[in-house]
Amino acid sequence: MASKQQTSRKAAGTGAAIRRPQTRAANGRTLGDAGDDIGLDALVGHAGYVVRRFQLWIFQDFVKTLATVDIRPTQYSVMTVIGANPGLSQMAVAKRLGIERARLVHLLDSLEERAFVSRIPSATDRRSHALHLTGRGKTALAQFKRLAAEHERHVADKIGKENREQLLRILACFT
Repeated sequence: MASKQQTSRKAAGTGAAIRRPQTRAANGRTLGDAGDDIGLDALVGHAGYVVRRFQLWIFQDFVKTLATVDIRPTQYSVMTVIGANPGLSQMAVAKRLGIERARLVHLLDSLEERAFVSRIPSATDRRSHALHLTGRGKTALAQFKRLAAEHERHVADKIGKENREQLLRILACFT
């Protein structure tokens, strides 16, 4: 029985250990309070589950790495596409990035409030606006790209440089 018990924490102030019985999952892994002890069964073979977990890690690291400039991944994506394609319409940006138009309007409002993006009425379609980075937006985007490159180095550190490059090749059909 002792092999199924594990010392999990020390009693406050006494230094005595409290022993907690541990349960074994069907896959043989120990089940405990820590999330890492919980077996995932078939989930480890589901690409969607693994990609989602990786996405969560990616977004958390991106937000942490770019915290000093207060830019979110979607805002960065929008600014990058506008910077590379000045004059695009809101609809074109939304379609290219797969963002709902209503959500893009809110994103653009926040970027416009920070003086990063300007919406100029289209010369060819009065219902549309051409999107441009402001001078401040161009300067900010250059800084964001430097920090995003640091984030990409974190990704390479986590999964390996060659694996990162292979992952980009594999997922390129989704861009």
